[in-house]
Amino acid sequence: MKGLIFVAALATASFATPALSEDKSSAVSQLPADLQEAYVGVDPEQPIGDSAYRDYKPKNGPPWKIGYASSYSGNTWRAEGMKRLMEKLLPEYKKAGLVSEVMVTQSDLKDAVQIQQIRQLVDQGANAIIVCCSNPVALNGAVEYAYKNGAVVFSYSGYLTSDKALSASANYAQGGYEIAKALIEEVGSKGNFLLVSGIAGAASSESFDTGARRALSEFPDARLAGQVFGNWTDQVAQTEVQKFLATHPGEIDGIIAQGSQETGILKAVLQSGRDVMPISLAGSAGAACYLKQHPGWISHAFQIWPPGDEMELGFNAVIRTLQGQGPIIQSILRPVYRVSAEDYVKSLPEDCSVDSTDYIQPGIETWFPSERADGYFLRPADPLAAPAK
Repeated sequence: MKGLIFVAALATASFATPALSEDKSSAVSQLPADLQEAYVGVDPEQPIGDSAYRDYKPKNGPPWKIGYASSYSGNTWRAEGMKRLMEKLLPEYKKAGLVSEVMVTQSDLKDAVQIQQIRQLVDQGANAIIVCCSNPVALNGAVEYAYKNGAVVFSYSGYLTSDKALSASANYAQGGYEIAKALIEEVGSKGNFLLVSGIAGAASSESFDTGARRALSEFPDARLAGQVFGNWTDQVAQTEVQKFLATHPGEIDGIIAQGSQETGILKAVLQSGRDVMPISLAGSAGAACYLKQHPGWISHAFQIWPPGDEMELGFNAVIRTLQGQGPIIQSILRPVYRVSAEDYVKSLPEDCSVDSTDYIQPGIETWFPSERADGYFLRPADPLAAPAK
């Protein structure tokens, strides 16, 4: 999917009720009951079978080399994740004797370049390689190369379809469903909606859209008027929404937005001269500031992909895997959650700015606390408190 796509027919499309298929549910059934709830409505393409690393032992003990084969660095969400990695996690795990270095590459959304970089990181001795938000299929050959050479490939905030890959994130398909459903209900369960997606072909973006479309299908008077791609970047989203609004004078009753671009979307609407319709909110502090200044604009927000917390979730799971804790399932999923508008803006100062590029994040102790993380592993332990010998 590229550029602008019209999907008016979605209002009458048929979607299957979300469920776990028989061939994918065995690993989920081995998780604690409260964790199994996070897999309802999962993207059918997301692998949730038995992990290939249940009995994995790394080729050497700690300290380990970690590679980060980043696919994109052109937005504030990625920058916040990188900040958490380099300024908090690396020093913390280095001090514990678990990590010696983090080697970072950038592929600028070029799959062939990222594949080459993953192989290079393996050849440079990386014990594990983290990727984010990548094409779910394109990297599978590189994953196999890493696996054969003893390295784990771990996707945070997205997934890969290889049975040798691991991933950790929120359940984006169910998140897209819940976010779209809440927004449609907010405006009276009818009207015209614009969908602002992330990066075309990226697993997390596609999963969110699958869920959002399922929500739209449940409301006979809700119509998807169009779709644009904002690349999870405020400036790109602002430009694309401006173009859409300028060429589509009809009423838009709400905007279903993937996170980390809602501030750019808001600015596009403000500049268009239209009344500001409800826009789904999922972490951008600039748009949250507008909500603080305009109580009643929308009643709620969601936490679906807090950038630093998502990175920390993935890194925690990587170290646990290297320590031989035995991940049970290929995809570690957690649910999104809804917060009231009042609670969502509570942390913002009175003099907050709509131009802010910061993020509202729940904190890792809320997003992925140790007691929750333990449930996804056969031999769980706090990775910092009980390092492998």
